[in-house]
Amino acid sequence: MSDDRSHPPYAASAAVSAPPPIPPRTPPPVRDRTRLAIALMCAVSLIFAFQDVFSRILGGGYPPVLVVMIRYWVFAVFVIALVARQPGGLKRAIRTKRPLTQIARGVILALEVTLMVEAFVQLGLIETHAVFSVYPLLVAALSGPVLGESVGWRRWTAIVIGFTGILVILNPGGGVVSVAALLPFAAALMFALYGLLTRHVSRDDPAMVSFFWTGISGAVAMTLIGIWDWQWLAPVDWIWMACLCACGMSSHYLMIRSYELAEASALQPFAYTQLVWVSFLGVWLFDETLRSNVVIGAAIVVAASLFTLWRQRKTSA
Repeated sequence: MSDDRSHPPYAASAAVSAPPPIPPRTPPPVRDRTRLAIALMCAVSLIFAFQDVFSRILGGGYPPVLVVMIRYWVFAVFVIALVARQPGGLKRAIRTKRPLTQIARGVILALEVTLMVEAFVQLGLIETHAVFSVYPLLVAALSGPVLGESVGWRRWTAIVIGFTGILVILNPGGGVVSVAALLPFAAALMFALYGLLTRHVSRDDPAMVSFFWTGISGAVAMTLIGIWDWQWLAPVDWIWMACLCACGMSSHYLMIRSYELAEASALQPFAYTQLVWVSFLGVWLFDETLRSNVVIGAAIVVAASLFTLWRQRKTSA
């Protein structure tokens, strides 16, 4: 007697009785939050502008190292509170594979902020930020020797054009170049180095670890430097200091949120809106003059910086 299971009717009946295949689940569409991230970055730029206003007010009456030291004390408390809520807490944030580099980052950023406060007092908000806007070009120029990255001729051309814009801002033929004009350039150089070191440590440490070390090492460094210039602030100046610290905490929190929602390369162009806000506040609050050479030079620097950012994004894609 033959085995009926070998005939096609059995196979057909088996196929019919088998459960139907489960269709693949379509993943929910990913919501694009780039617009929200851009809005947050624009808000951050506005808060940074007011932060600079408060820094200039305080820097005009107190040593910049004192102003930055108190600001970093509050910033360190904010960092500890924020990191403690993350997975692993403070124990995870302390563990870094590059402690010396992390400490160097924090110290460099704290010193850069101090130079900027001094520049606000001596040069004003507008010219300080016009010169400081060169920092993306410095990042591109230093990425080769610091990180070993390749910089093509197009970006080198943009760097040269950007530095030409700095010369337009400083107007050396007009006799207005001073030692004070070097302050924002030195700050831009330090901020570029801080950014490159941040990219370097990001290969081994998560962002929250770097954020923790930035606040703590900066606070320790500024305490060692600024405590010798300690003096009590006037009652009204404590209000300005509270506003400065509130701007610092809110801006950093919103900036972290914006970078969680979109790529840095997509947000960086909107960070330049700070230059617009600073120009408006400088003219309105401090009677600063928006000179034509500063506007033209800043436009050249910003255009060159945006081009380098675009080229970097294209080459890394």
